[in-house]
Amino acid sequence: VPLVESGGGLVQVGGSLRLSCAGSGSKFSSNAMGWYRQAPGKQRELVAAITPTGSPNYADSVRGRFTISRDNAKNMGYLQMNSLKTEDTGVYYCKVGPLVTVVTGTWPADSWGQGTQVTVSS
Repeated sequence: VPLVESGGGLVQVGGSLRLSCAGSGSKFSSNAMGWYRQAPGKQRELVAAITPTGSPNYADSVRGRFTISRDNAKNMGYLQMNSLKTEDTGVYYCKVGPLVTVVTGTWPADSWGQGTQVTVSS
């Protein structure tokens, strides 16, 4: 499912950003969605996931600060990020697919989009 991430930018510590993920195709609403980030020099990690019916789950590092949501009618996904920290800096990507693939992150290496850059400055 082709996806386009947007909404990143430069923000100070404690600030907020809302990322958007635009999907397409009939499979968007029937699949899980995940937001991943890759910090400089680190591996890509899953920060939040949401089932087709809207049940969310979060990495410990973002729980209580980030909120994942989706609007299946619009084929859109979102990641509201509050109380941002410098360690939240990275490129953020969204993916849509089977829940097991979202959770394990076992996507083909060449399937990642450009993502959207989030930079949190102190």
